[in-house]
Amino acid sequence: MWPSILDVAKMNPFGTPFVTTTCQRQNELTQALVKNRHIAAASVASGDSCEFGSNKYFMLCGLGGILSCGITHTLVTPLDLVKCRIQVNPAKYKSVFNGFRVTLAEDGTRGLVKGWAPTFFGYSIQGMFKFGLYEIFKVYYSALAGEEMAYEFRTSLYLISSATAEFFADIGLAPLEAAKVKIQTTPGFANTLREAMPKIYAEEGITGFYKGLVPLWLRQVPYTMMKFACFERTLELLYKYVVPKPRQECSKGEQLVVTFAAGYIAGVFCAIVSHPADSVVSKLNQEKGASAIDVLRKLGFGGVWKGLGPRIVMIGTLTGAQWFIYDAVKVWLRMPRPPPPEMPESLKKKYGLA
Repeated sequence: MWPSILDVAKMNPFGTPFVTTTCQRQNELTQALVKNRHIAAASVASGDSCEFGSNKYFMLCGLGGILSCGITHTLVTPLDLVKCRIQVNPAKYKSVFNGFRVTLAEDGTRGLVKGWAPTFFGYSIQGMFKFGLYEIFKVYYSALAGEEMAYEFRTSLYLISSATAEFFADIGLAPLEAAKVKIQTTPGFANTLREAMPKIYAEEGITGFYKGLVPLWLRQVPYTMMKFACFERTLELLYKYVVPKPRQECSKGEQLVVTFAAGYIAGVFCAIVSHPADSVVSKLNQEKGASAIDVLRKLGFGGVWKGLGPRIVMIGTLTGAQWFIYDAVKVWLRMPRPPPPEMPESLKKKYGLA
């Protein structure tokens, strides 16, 4: 699988920053020239630490995902804790400020960071698969679709690639998400990850770690689809209509600012789309023996939207920061960072634009 992905990555329309001359005749190479792309016979473009689409490239993308998701989710643990408590006990935790006040009064400052360990490890695992597999599937699916279809239906490509990646990422996240919610919302259950995991297994067996997997998919898959597709298209629009100069003329710092802006915009939409399922996940992991349908009936339409305000703030900031860190890691590691996709020459000719 890996050699074939590397081959198609070199020619996919989303972004190899070079075109290899191997097995190409001169006239074919001339037709393959794309504005602002570097043409080189070497496997690694000048200044890059790895080849686009190589195993090393995908592994470094996974590392970027670990850092971006693990760090950001851990930093917002206090807000996440209050949000979860509002969802499962709105009578006691009436608002964000009230939630912080009650938590501080009952548990002190240390109480605000309850669940940081499962948050860090769980979302680091999720980030590795989410970003790493997204890059793999985006390259692979674009090759299957072909150059023209991959460009014209690129939003669908982003959606499918991110959904596939998140499906696998949530399998790694589910056990630690269950432990996190138990620690944060069930008084007296456990205070640390080392206490929570054996207790969940003793009380509910292995199914206790995965009973929230389906609701987690319902929360995370739409969230991730919106996160990646909205980010990619917003980034494209920002460079086209807002940023006063082409991307290649922007400094690395300016590019990272645009990345953060696109990520924050995507995060707001992510929060709205995934919030009902997030409420179900929080309540489900709190109540032993309940099913997702039982929880949904109990919460009702209004109940599933409890805590939306803090989640918009949290997810917007979180998503913007994740994309910023992910792109910064690529800059730091000198990884290929292709510009937004451009219309292939064949399509320009078809539509009379060439």
